[in-house]
Amino acid sequence: MNFYSMTDKAICEEIGSRLRALRLRKNFTQQQLANAAAVSLNVIKALEAGKGKLSSLVAVLRELEAIDGLDLLIRKPEVSPVQLAKRQGKKRIRATGTRGKKNTENSNPESVEW
Repeated sequence: MNFYSMTDKAICEEIGSRLRALRLRKNFTQQQLANAAAVSLNVIKALEAGKGKLSSLVAVLRELEAIDGLDLLIRKPEVSPVQLAKRQGKKRIRATGTRGKKNTENSNPESVEW
């Protein structure tokens, strides 16, 4: 699914739809899930409608045993740019703010593009 082509509202509705499908697959009523997650019935209804708070979503996903899916939501970067530069043995070059222009007056070797 291409989430970038969707509006924020459409993405929230898709998440709510998936949450509802997961709840039904686990054979929970909305009220049972609300009780198990220690949230109100209105919270479950709101989440399934694509609304609600992130903390409520986490509590509900925990009860549905789907909390590990959050790791796919935003992936943790494996190597930061700083670590990558250190591994390559090159000095990190900072942005100069003069995009596309070479600074011929500056003779500082750290500002040279690589």
